[in-house]
Amino acid sequence: MASTSDIRNGLCIKFNHDIYKIIEFLHVKPGKGPAFVRTKLKSLTSGKVLDNTFSAGHKIDVIRVETHTFQFLYPEGDEFHFMNAETFEQISLNKNILDAPELLKEGTNVMVQINTETDLPLSVDMPTSVILEVTYAEPGVKGNTATNATKNATVETGANINVPLFINEGDKIKIDTATGSYMERVKE
Repeated sequence: MASTSDIRNGLCIKFNHDIYKIIEFLHVKPGKGPAFVRTKLKSLTSGKVLDNTFSAGHKIDVIRVETHTFQFLYPEGDEFHFMNAETFEQISLNKNILDAPELLKEGTNVMVQINTETDLPLSVDMPTSVILEVTYAEPGVKGNTATNATKNATVETGANINVPLFINEGDKIKIDTATGSYMERVKE
């Protein structure tokens, strides 16, 4: 058993008969009344996100997890297949457990957290950014832009991203996996 002082981002806990991962937390010490911890929890079984407030010193049930590097192989319907980089063991995970499945390219390495008690995968941590090639970009119209103008582009995984007007088909761009937004153009 741990307490609220042990809360950190990425911690997996058992709460309300389900397993949750802490996405955000904030220790609050109001001027009047006891301290508390405001958290944002993501269910690892359903993918739902909920806000919860724990009082200071509240006991929480921490799940022991191991993190392993897996390589993304291919999608098959709603299942995504991965291979352990060390043991070459293959697993398939449902699309709901992934944060940004539309940005996964074959060969991408991800970190998979596995419950040590049941040996079941709990969550997949994507790299902070991915580099993908633009397969389709609408032509940019110059002249009618007063501020930062963007256009829609499709990358090689099929995801649609808003990019600046100067991005063309064939360009490689860096995409933030947390927000799914354009970061920069990558030169070869």
